[in-house]
Amino acid sequence: MSRCILFNKPYGVPSQFSDRAGEFGRTLGDYVNLARVYPAGRLDLDSEGLLLLTDDGVLQHKLTDPRHAHPKTYWAQVEGTPEES
Repeated sequence: MSRCILFNKPYGVPSQFSDRAGEFGRTLGDYVNLARVYPAGRLDLDSEGLLLLTDDGVLQHKLTDPRHAHPKTYWAQVEGTPEES
């Protein structure tokens, strides 16, 4: 049976479990202590939000491969009033 974990990724944490270069400080591994789960998608370092972690490679592929496009909605918070440009 496959595992799916919903994780609210904090700001400043990369969507990865390792930090071989030592550039991030914290990674998903500091919050999720489960073997063989991987993010199905990614959020930028300066983003926070819901991230799906799974050990199901087929599901991960169907969610992340561009050939299996899925509609996505992103919410953004901006400071100030956005200009048309």
